[in-house]
Amino acid sequence: MEMESDVFDQLDLRLLHALEVNGRASFSRIAAVLGVSDQTVARRYRRLCAEGGLRVVAVRDADALGQDQWTLRLRCVPDSALAIAEALAKRPDTNWVGLASGGTEVILGTRPRSPGDRDDLLLGKLPRTPRLLEISAHQMLHRFYGGPSGWLEKFAVLDPDQIEALTPDPVPDPGPARIDPEDEPLLAVLERDGRATYPELQRATGRSESAVKRRLATLLASRAVYIDVEYDSETIGYPVAAALWLTTTPAALHSVGEALAAHDQIAHAAATAGPTNLTATAVFRNTADLYNYLSGPLGHLEGVQHVEATPFLRRVKQLTYRGRAR
Repeated sequence: MEMESDVFDQLDLRLLHALEVNGRASFSRIAAVLGVSDQTVARRYRRLCAEGGLRVVAVRDADALGQDQWTLRLRCVPDSALAIAEALAKRPDTNWVGLASGGTEVILGTRPRSPGDRDDLLLGKLPRTPRLLEISAHQMLHRFYGGPSGWLEKFAVLDPDQIEALTPDPVPDPGPARIDPEDEPLLAVLERDGRATYPELQRATGRSESAVKRRLATLLASRAVYIDVEYDSETIGYPVAAALWLTTTPAALHSVGEALAAHDQIAHAAATAGPTNLTATAVFRNTADLYNYLSGPLGHLEGVQHVEATPFLRRVKQLTYRGRAR
């Protein structure tokens, strides 16, 4: 992958990939792997945060925890879509929200923490939302790509030795993915800042620093939680993103999902229950690349019966919500 930016360069791209590998790696560890100084990494990190939308946060892995995940399509009266999207973005159970279809559609991902939260959103709040015309709900059944898998890993930005040097040390027998009630203060901090220091986590939890380190290492190793990286894709020269809605034959569902997961353009792909049986998010340099993908690699997949592409007009929320100033 080559950077196409007047502001950011290949070192910024490698820093982003390093953070995808280990979002809590120290600047000194990243600097040693990238062959630059600690100060350079810190300066590039701050600039990416200020100008590239970079955020590093902890995410609960609903797939590993066996929790519901849904993708919702909301068709709205045009002048109400942004207000609806921003209201949904403020909810803690939405993990991304986008405006699409020329501003008449809101597309979002939601991870209800309980059946009650799910019913409150799907059966309560959304049906009563004024100027909302139609709701289409897609429940995730199987994740083919995304979650802990960072998109930049597909482009070999870092070599295998660099990735190994950044990878956290393994935790022997971390046990099943589980979040206990006493983990909530720890996660409350990390969901705001995935790079919060151990002294900060110690103060928030009242635990010793060694206990915090052990528990966080276990949460990460068990996949109950992962550290995710958010940034504006236009920062690295990919300003066009689209939601893809695919219908396949039942027999081809798994093979098409696996094939999608291997495509460079795909940042997330999942089998779903709902009006279509596969959803994906794809990222491109321009609309010509989107066309070439639809008519080429995607169009040639055996078993695909129908494809709808919905380009995003604006990303209201990725992992974090930054309001109208974005």
